[in-house]
Amino acid sequence: MASFRNKFKELRISSGYTQQELADKFDVSQSTITMWENGKRQPDLETLECIADFFNVDMNYLTGTSEKTTRIL
Repeated sequence: MASFRNKFKELRISSGYTQQELADKFDVSQSTITMWENGKRQPDLETLECIADFFNVDMNYLTGTSEKTTRIL
């Protein structure tokens, strides 16, 4: 099963966002995004919820506990 870092990077790339664009969106530094994608850090729960909402995926998919997601329109 994929981890948060893999899902997050996959979602970012498939949505066409740069690391800097997401850093601006989530009010963090670009280096924080890099650390999330490299698995050196993980966002706090509140930020995870914001990321899931932003990409319109559920938390289980985002954190890698499920390979299936329900996208909410």
